[in-house]
Amino acid sequence: MTGVCSGKNVETVWSIGADHMIDYTKEDFWVSGKQYDLIVDNAAFYSIHKPLRALKATGAYVGVGGSSSTAGVLQSLIFNPIIAKIKGRRVLSFIADVNQADLVFMKELLEAGKVVPVIEKKYSLIETPQAIRYVEEGHARGKVIINV
Repeated sequence: MTGVCSGKNVETVWSIGADHMIDYTKEDFWVSGKQYDLIVDNAAFYSIHKPLRALKATGAYVGVGGSSSTAGVLQSLIFNPIIAKIKGRRVLSFIADVNQADLVFMKELLEAGKVVPVIEKKYSLIETPQAIRYVEEGHARGKVIINV
């Protein structure tokens, strides 16, 4: 698995299982010439054109995150899949439909240690405004938790 992050996040990405690392502040991995079977983009703010260059013909791109603006949602759910289809690639776009069975399955994965969340900061309930400001800055490397 190849992890892509800025230099400050390298240790975190190594800790969740990456065996190869690319620092995007030093290398534009989208145009490196390397192609991948699966790209899970946790910061899907890019045009779909760049990821498609790095995706094998039989591969799939999953964009997670990105902009919640109307234009961003339209880009993710309508335009990106159309562009990908024209280029003969698969793009998976979805809106989560969480149900109890999925939550139980996720609980089992967490308890078995197969999924390990990266928790960066914890705030008390009274510190919620500070937590929100921190997340809005866009530099959180893991989840930000509010203890109730």
